[in-house]
Amino acid sequence: MDLWFTEFQTKNLGMKVRVKETLYMGKSQFQDVAVIDTEQFGRMLVLDGVFQTSIKDEFTYHEMIAHVPMLTHPNPKRVLVIGGGDGGTIREVVKHAALEKAEMVEIDGVVVEVSKQFLPEISEALLNNHPKVELKICDGIQHMKDADGIYDVIIVDCSDPIGPGEGLFTGAFYKDVYKALKPDGLFVQQTESPFFHQELIRYLHKEISALFPVTRMYLSNVPLYPGGMHSFTMGSKKYDPLAIEVPETPFATRYYNKDLHKTCFSLPGFVKDLTGSK
Repeated sequence: MDLWFTEFQTKNLGMKVRVKETLYMGKSQFQDVAVIDTEQFGRMLVLDGVFQTSIKDEFTYHEMIAHVPMLTHPNPKRVLVIGGGDGGTIREVVKHAALEKAEMVEIDGVVVEVSKQFLPEISEALLNNHPKVELKICDGIQHMKDADGIYDVIIVDCSDPIGPGEGLFTGAFYKDVYKALKPDGLFVQQTESPFFHQELIRYLHKEISALFPVTRMYLSNVPLYPGGMHSFTMGSKKYDPLAIEVPETPFATRYYNKDLHKTCFSLPGFVKDLTGSK
């Protein structure tokens, strides 16, 4: 039987993949969780019917959400990842020699365990119990409320602003993020598609730039995500990713590189308009 899975971006648009095999289908306390093996993208994690990551293209997302902030900060010793249950972001974070401790706060333990079982390439650092990683299965929003001035870098690797991820896209949350960072700290969050989430991007940029003296959006090409163009927003108390001298990357990467560190902040005209950039 010819089996296809469709993720609907809007009521008028869907992305369809041919499925070879359903590896896991279940329901956690928070959401529907599935892993499917597809012809085009290989094994994929799907939450509430939304494509999250795939073996084939995950590096285009995880390298960019991790290495841009980690190499913008000159000495990222203590790092927090909120979300990222598939393990890809924390896998990239632990490659940095300056790191002393990386906390990962994920609300859904089922996502972590399923990813370790079916996506071991992505979940490598969690699967191998990396000594610098502390995994906490708890609410990232509450964790931010309790934290005060302790992190060099915070990476918010969240799902879409629905369900368990909804509260991570609010002004109140960004105030807690600001409070949790050290005086020279910075954070990055995935901020959706400039094509399909324009109202959200305008709101997020306004809220983040009201708090952080340096607020910049950058882009990556992620084939699995709507439109292929995906945005990230950095809020920094001190360091400007466009003003620093970008260090050489002492480890292998497939997407991120030294030249791309600054060029990824070069935005198309319509994206500049969304953020009010010049």
